[in-house]
Amino acid sequence: MKSEKTTDPVVFLKPRSSIIHDGDTITIPERSNNVHHEIELVILIGKKVKDISANDAASAIRGFGVGIDVTARDIQSDAKSKGLPWSLAKGFDTFAPVGNLLPFEGTVDLQNLKLQLKVNGKVRQDDSTAKMIFPVDELISYLSYNFTLYPGDLIFTGTPKGVSKLSNGDQIEATLDNNLSTLAVHVE
Repeated sequence: MKSEKTTDPVVFLKPRSSIIHDGDTITIPERSNNVHHEIELVILIGKKVKDISANDAASAIRGFGVGIDVTARDIQSDAKSKGLPWSLAKGFDTFAPVGNLLPFEGTVDLQNLKLQLKVNGKVRQDDSTAKMIFPVDELISYLSYNFTLYPGDLIFTGTPKGVSKLSNGDQIEATLDNNLSTLAVHVE
């Protein structure tokens, strides 16, 4: 999204209740009127890691796929303006749709995958993981330095330009690298 590179990645956590899968529904909370989609590469951690180096980070990856980081932008903006944490804006139920996850065997270049998101058939996001501010190995290393990662943890890696508002009734299709991983959800 043309963001400037920060010294450290911006990190937030989502509760387990945020996760939904293909065919499920994103529910817009009553307290928000500005919910946005953010397509992202999702990394599935496969082993317990603490303080892993970027050079060894790939060994912690079990799988990868496409996901959507859903954000209540109005709630996020309000929290940011007050200097408060904005986890709530990202953590509502259904705010982490995840597509099919593929096994990671080290042969796929995670920094050269195409991400595409369509809303009601219209392309809104279409870009490459090559433009990520922090590559996957650096993200895993940074996160594991600050807290232990466990098997089953999911890392949403950041979104490209094209983020926009969702509305009731929208149909969303997200794909990673020409349907390697897919996700279709709707909004209510």
